[in-house]
Amino acid sequence: MKDLLNGLKSSINRRSFMRKGLTAAGAATVGAGLLTHSSSALGQEGPEEHSGRLTKGDAAILRFLAAAEILETDFWVQYNELGGIQDSEVPGGSGNAAYTAALAVLDEDMAQYIHDNTEDEFTHQNFINAYLASKGADTVNL
Repeated sequence: MKDLLNGLKSSINRRSFMRKGLTAAGAATVGAGLLTHSSSALGQEGPEEHSGRLTKGDAAILRFLAAAEILETDFWVQYNELGGIQDSEVPGGSGNAAYTAALAVLDEDMAQYIHDNTEDEFTHQNFINAYLASKGADTVNL
């Protein structure tokens, strides 16, 4: 029994679980979108849908998401300052040797994981704001 559990632990790691889970969630979202025939929740189209501009509601939702991504980026930057890899890709911080060593006991790749997530969060916030700007909507800057 103990050998069976050890085999399971080595074959499943956090990154592969997250990657497969996010892939499945993305596929389900795309699949659900393909099954709908209407372009809006109520089946009514306004002039914005044909002009390529965002509706006020869509822009508000995207601004909310952009603000959330900015906050999430800030949290990950702070986490990267403590335990991530310090390089030119992600700004700030000098690291904390004791904290990083303690994280390495849990997972040797934790510093890289923190660094990569921080970089991803910058991408998310920049993409949403760039999309808002491309549609002529106000962007978010906290």
